[in-house]
Amino acid sequence: MTKTSREIALKIAKSIDDKKGQDIQILDIKNISNFADYFVIAHGTSTRQTKAMADEIEEKMKKEDILIGHKEGYVSGSWVLLDYINVVVHLFIEEERNFYNIERVWKDATHVNIDNL
Repeated sequence: MTKTSREIALKIAKSIDDKKGQDIQILDIKNISNFADYFVIAHGTSTRQTKAMADEIEEKMKKEDILIGHKEGYVSGSWVLLDYINVVVHLFIEEERNFYNIERVWKDATHVNIDNL
């Protein structure tokens, strides 16, 4: 059964939560973007944690036969980008997240409720 972009974004958010990611946000950008449907954004307390979150996401998505299209920033770990085509994941250390403030840049996006992860 094919998963929707929303289902993938929610599964990714759950994977981040499992690794104690902080301030997890899902932004629905499909009406304001032509390259993706959702951003999943979170931060960790260290580069080790951002890498652990990225590893967890990749492992769980692979089990679902959802393969990553592109990955950037894993070596440094301060901002890891995982591109699942319709869902783009941004994992930061807190300082980098505050600096780039993607939520402000994409302020017209709709926030998806993730209270029941």
